Amino acid sequence: MGFADDHLIPLVDTGLGNSAYLVELGDGRALAVDASRDLRALRAAAERRGLTVAFAADTHLHADFLTGALQLAADDGATVLASAAGRRAFGHRGLADGDEVDLGGLTLRALATPGHTDEHVSFLLLDGARELGVFTGGSLIVGSAARTDLLGAHRAEELARAQYRSLHRLARLPDATAVWPTHGAGSFCSAPPGAGRTTTVGAEKRANALLAAPDEDSFVRELLGGLGSYPAYFDRLAEANRRGPALLSAAPPLPALSTADVRRLLGEGARIVDVRRVRDFAAGHIPGALSVQLRDSFATWLGWLLPEDVPLVFVTAPGQDLAELIWQALKIGYERLLGHLTMDAWTADGGERETVELVRADRVGGRAVLDVRQRSEWAAGHIPGAVGIELGELAARTDEAPPGALVHCAHGERAMTAASLLQRAGHRGLAVLVGGPDDWAEVTGRRLEEGA
Repeated sequence: MGFADDHLIPLVDTGLGNSAYLVELGDGRALAVDASRDLRALRAAAERRGLTVAFAADTHLHADFLTGALQLAADDGATVLASAAGRRAFGHRGLADGDEVDLGGLTLRALATPGHTDEHVSFLLLDGARELGVFTGGSLIVGSAARTDLLGAHRAEELARAQYRSLHRLARLPDATAVWPTHGAGSFCSAPPGAGRTTTVGAEKRANALLAAPDEDSFVRELLGGLGSYPAYFDRLAEANRRGPALLSAAPPLPALSTADVRRLLGEGARIVDVRRVRDFAAGHIPGALSVQLRDSFATWLGWLLPEDVPLVFVTAPGQDLAELIWQALKIGYERLLGHLTMDAWTADGGERETVELVRADRVGGRAVLDVRQRSEWAAGHIPGAVGIELGELAARTDEAPPGALVHCAHGERAMTAASLLQRAGHRGLAVLVGGPDDWAEVTGRRLEEGA
């Protein structure tokens, strides 16, 4: 058994594709690295081992979630560790390149690794002179490196060149050094799909195509050429993390609302988010509601499609986990959560309803098809003749959607979100494909088209 097996607990947020880490230091103390504002899993892991978080380290100003470091400082007395170059507006120990922190037997050394962000640092964990592992945040990740365009397209190449130097600095660590990244499979920060969550320096030197690039220019072309879109809320969270998110004494409640309450709130500018399953939304929903099913990726699509300052009312199904809904919203800075109601309560009070037809793959016929998957998914294979508009772009491009479109993604959840956006924009006669293009190809015996 190695150090990681005994003393390191990865805490994976599958929805955001990220990992935080809890490191047992001894004497009941722990180090938390890249913890989000949703501290439930971290708290449970610490409680199981009887740990108090003494240090909370952030590798960079995160764009995809609000940091939990301030909350750990307030609740546990943790010392916040972060790059001095980040100019954070709250109490923390600012670290420059090479600075070391005594963790009580172990040492944490800051390594400047800019690229993903300007102030990015990696944290090398040492036992004496022995390198146990390195928390690489958004620099070296499994099979890749994190994106460099979050500070604007005009800086993407400059930061990609910095990322090249940072990766090669990390690659000079001993091959056996464990690599513990923040961003992993499922992240919009350029982690490849299906990749593992941790690795070693040696494994990345053997298998990471970016480290194998023959020169800096080739590295930059490959990194920038693989960038796709990212959620809109990424543009505002780094600054929110620099200022520091508000402390929470507890998760706010999500009270039950009457239909009269909901009508009044809609009149005051609230938006309705329906978090029920696709088939429930299809069978009947409040006109104008946005369908975002409560699942692992709920926060991603909430943050992509709605501004953070809009007051929100949720339509829920009996038995859905309201705490999960609340924390997914809170971890990306959505705090105007007004309450929830059921569709049964709405219809029992005479509330109007809209529906969306669900269509099986063998019933597509000659309908116009709208594909709302990511561009990389489209290029890998799409239904011939389909129109492709990414879900994240659709709200601004509803006039480009075919009238009466059959909307699809890979499984149905994103497609129903798209259909709800189109209905709100005035489209009628919409349908959603049950399944995705692979189901269509299997049923029809026809080949999918590949390429852009």
